[in-house]
Amino acid sequence: MSYHFELIGEITNIEIIAVNLSIRELKRLKDEFKGRRWRKLKGIGFVKFSNKEIRQVELHWYEAHGIGRRKMKIKRVLD
Repeated sequence: MSYHFELIGEITNIEIIAVNLSIRELKRLKDEFKGRRWRKLKGIGFVKFSNKEIRQVELHWYEAHGIGRRKMKIKRVLD
């Protein structure tokens, strides 16, 4: 399922889920974006969907130093 959304405000309760070799998509991330030390993180935030609905969700994303966030996705709606 693919969502079109806009992040509103800050992400809270950020946790590291996986680092480098623990990440299944590590080769694709390095090929596409470069970067050396990739981390997969999760957190809670508010998003606005394309239908203007605002919901609290759990987000997962990848980031690397100097690269920033990549491939942010909604894992579940919390409210």
